[in-house]
Amino acid sequence: MSKDIRVAATSKIWAFATGMLAICIPLSSVTRSGPILPLAAIAGAATGTYFVWRDDNKYKSLTNSDPKQLEQRIANLETIVSDREFELERKIKQLESKD
Repeated sequence: MSKDIRVAATSKIWAFATGMLAICIPLSSVTRSGPILPLAAIAGAATGTYFVWRDDNKYKSLTNSDPKQLEQRIANLETIVSDREFELERKIKQLESKD
């Protein structure tokens, strides 16, 4: 089994696109829309596949991060969330939303 999540995402995109095509082809004759619905399904799947496979260094850096760096980031987030000022602001916002 491939570890690349892009393969799994592409597989699901095109599985759904195939299902949509199976529905769109009979609907296009009933609605008299011609090839618009099937072409829209194919275009949507192709666009989704493009965005899954495009080379984006921002996302690669997240998957290839050092475990120690990730632990430090989690520790920083825990510090921010457990800060008393953060909780006080959250309570104030809750009270304001009740009004």
